[in-house]
Amino acid sequence: MTDILVIGGGIAGLSAAARLSENAKVTVIEAEASLGYHASGRSAALIEPNYGASSVQALNRASVDFLESGGYLSPRGLLIIAQAHERAAFEKDAAALGTSPITQAEAISFVPVLNPAKLTYAAYHADAQDIDTDLLLQDFARTLRKNGGTIETGCRVDAIHWASGKWDLRAADMHFTAPMLVNAAGAWADQIAELAHVAPLEITPHRRSMARIPAPGGHDVSAWPMFFGVDETWYAKPDAGCLLVSPADEDAVKPHDAWAEDLTLAQGLALYEEMVTEPVTRLQSSWAGLRSFAPDRTLVLGRDPDHPAFVWCAGQGGYGFQTAPAASQLLADLVCGRTPSLDKDVSAALRPERLR
Repeated sequence: MTDILVIGGGIAGLSAAARLSENAKVTVIEAEASLGYHASGRSAALIEPNYGASSVQALNRASVDFLESGGYLSPRGLLIIAQAHERAAFEKDAAALGTSPITQAEAISFVPVLNPAKLTYAAYHADAQDIDTDLLLQDFARTLRKNGGTIETGCRVDAIHWASGKWDLRAADMHFTAPMLVNAAGAWADQIAELAHVAPLEITPHRRSMARIPAPGGHDVSAWPMFFGVDETWYAKPDAGCLLVSPADEDAVKPHDAWAEDLTLAQGLALYEEMVTEPVTRLQSSWAGLRSFAPDRTLVLGRDPDHPAFVWCAGQGGYGFQTAPAASQLLADLVCGRTPSLDKDVSAALRPERLR
């Protein structure tokens, strides 16, 4: 008999399951054949403490110690760049992300391919760090298993029923029962709620596309920061000797196995090319992931107000990995009846009842 069923084997579900497994027997049910297949496997893999709404920033800050002590972080830095006509947007972004203005020469020392004829404004923040997302994902899975939990992959949930004080789930040819259900299904969170006859919360997936290009001009990009255009219209980040470039698109879509659209990629690459001296001559690969947001663009963590045995762990948006340590601890505290260590106003801003 399982105490808690967790639907979703991405970072949200695995981190929540690992925390909950300290006090309960937990089973994770993942539709795909592997863990972290959708949004978690297509993450930009960065923590920037000042990124996101105030409640997200609180989770970011509360997660840093866990990530640092676990050896999941490595230096990256974040650079915002802008042209002369983009001053107002640049100043807004620089202030929001807590960056410090730097000179054109300093910016080019960070990213040598920046075009001095276009670059007028720049600001830098050293505290942004890369996250070893695969290690973090696998360590949460190991913790769950060490505590006696189990993970079932290739199990797409077909039916959910509540009867006699427990959930009854059908997934492929398997049958699961438990008195509590955690909905960590990412882009499919509202669909899972509807299967369980729980009112959905308007969790909407948005496509984010990415292209991998060769290192511009043959440069060693390993020490370059992640760099952004203003209003997050595009960004670029070093990755395994190459450069990832994203149009930072955010198109609302239905839940699906996402792919990048050629026109969207072309638009983002054009914005990137406008700010550098090296043209993009070929793509090594491209893909897309789904970042799922609640209407107020912050996470949804806790028991459903109308059905307390149904627990939301959704709406991670682009913040899943950087908030996972603190978000999963908060969820476990709320489920287990403990007083959360997070500020009560932050906790309230994340609870599902705010959306009802």
